[in-house]
Amino acid sequence: MDYIRQPQAIEAKSFDIIGEIIRETRPDYQFASPLHEAIVKRVIHTTADFEWLDILWFSPDALARLTAALSRPCTLYTDTTMALSGINKPLLASFGGECCCYISDPRVVREAKAQGMTRSMAAVDIAVREEGEKVFVFGNAPTALFRLLELNVPVSGVVGVPVGFVGAAESKDALTHSALPAIAALGRKGGSNVAAAIVNAILYHLRDAK
Repeated sequence: MDYIRQPQAIEAKSFDIIGEIIRETRPDYQFASPLHEAIVKRVIHTTADFEWLDILWFSPDALARLTAALSRPCTLYTDTTMALSGINKPLLASFGGECCCYISDPRVVREAKAQGMTRSMAAVDIAVREEGEKVFVFGNAPTALFRLLELNVPVSGVVGVPVGFVGAAESKDALTHSALPAIAALGRKGGSNVAAAIVNAILYHLRDAK
C-alpha cells in the first residue's frame, strides 16, 4: 500500500488539505493575523471539524497577551491531565514556562471535599494563590472556568474551551463577557485536545519567530 509514513510529512499534507478546503468552501473567509490562522487551522487539524472557523472566539487582546505570557516564565494551569499531556512541555520550558494540573493534588482533594465543590474548582482556588504569572487552560471543566470568573483575579490569559452539555456553553459565554484576555469556544464543542492545540499553536508561532 502506498501511503505517507513520515510524521512531519503527514502533518504538512494535512495543513495543505485544510487550506484547500477553506479556500474552496469559504473563499471570503479572512484570518485576522498569521497567528489567528495558525490557531484555527491547528484546531481544525486536531478535530477535522471546520465549524471552528466560526465558533472560536478571541478577545481583542487575547493573542498579544497570551503570546507575551508564553514567551517568558509563566505557569499554565490545566483542568485535566489530558490537556497537560497534550501541551508541548519541552517547547514551553524553552521559554521558561511550566505546566501544572492539580486535579489529583492532595490539597485539592481535601479542599473539594471540605467545601463541597468539584476538584476542578478547588484546583483553581489553589492555583490563584500561587505566585507568578498565570495562564489557565480549560478543556473539560465548566466549573473550573466559572470558578475563575467568580474569583475575579487578574491573569495573563485564559484558554476556555470546556466541552459538554451542563454548563459548558454557559461558562464560555460568561468568559466572552468578562474582561479577561481569552480564547473561547462558543457553544458546546471543545475538549482537552482543542485546549492543547491552541497552546501549541502559540508555542510553535513563538518558536518560528525566533
